Amino acid sequence: MQQNEIFDVVIIGAGPIGLACGIEAAKRKLKYLIIEKGCIVNSVFNYPTNMTFFSTSEKIELGGIPFVSHGIKPTRREALEYYRRVAQAYKLNMHQFEKVHLVEKDKTGFKVMTDKKTYLCRQLIVATGYYDNPNLLKIPGESLPKVRHYFDEAHPYAGMKTTVIGAGNSAVDVALELFRIGASVTMIIKEGMIKPSVKYWVKPDIENRISEGSIKAFFLSEVLEIRQSDIIISTPKGIVNIPNDLVFAMTGYHPDLNFLKESGIKIIKNSKAYFKKSSHETNVRGLYLAGVACSGSDTDNYFIENSIVHAEKIIEDIVRKKENLRTVN
Repeated sequence: MQQNEIFDVVIIGAGPIGLACGIEAAKRKLKYLIIEKGCIVNSVFNYPTNMTFFSTSEKIELGGIPFVSHGIKPTRREALEYYRRVAQAYKLNMHQFEKVHLVEKDKTGFKVMTDKKTYLCRQLIVATGYYDNPNLLKIPGESLPKVRHYFDEAHPYAGMKTTVIGAGNSAVDVALELFRIGASVTMIIKEGMIKPSVKYWVKPDIENRISEGSIKAFFLSEVLEIRQSDIIISTPKGIVNIPNDLVFAMTGYHPDLNFLKESGIKIIKNSKAYFKKSSHETNVRGLYLAGVACSGSDTDNYFIENSIVHAEKIIEDIVRKKENLRTVN
């Protein structure tokens, strides 16, 4: 990069929505750069090994490139291959394994400071997702090594006494995978039922396993404390002590609010960052949010398939500003 080079837009995050922003920028002949702290679609890479997407493959396609999967619902491995091909097809200008640690507004637009360089840009898009920030239980014992907020695969936990906290898609998938490899599984669920949003082809499976007693479930219950060899929970029938080797707290994730605040973005209700619905521009002129970075605590309503459109809205607004500036000058 030349010392005084100024990008039209820098995109922080190379998840599917960050890639979508890069594709739209490339189509509109903007000078852009995508910066990613990990690998391409880093969150997808860190999904459970055997995960199957909720969406069908055609709904999470990018840039008009077909996504052909073996089944109706694509797998994690298929998605990784697909998004690699998309990035290669568009020759996206991307820096991987480079972490942004500070953003400052200046007279040209923004200074984006990473652990390697400082970049200048007129507009900035934050498409950082939320998978790095688990929702903590904030109870005694949560920091013990036996507690996991992420799940890779079930094999290492065969024959162990496991507890899964939660009743959403992630919790249900984890509970079923653990059950199938021979782990003892207990679910602790705040609600009175498995969440209605659980994948329709999985929901009957978990409900049947609970009904037959293969997976034990405590509804309307909460974990009070995690200890080395057991956990203490509050149930409608009182306090219960459960022997336990491992806890999988599948309690969801949230955007990095500290980074958004430090960038000058206003945070409103439900820990949600302020942005205009029409353009996704925040209260900081020239700074846009895309994907689940928009969600705050409302992460259940943001998916790849309904967030791809964010890229088109944002890049259209950036192009409009650039054309207006050219007209004025």
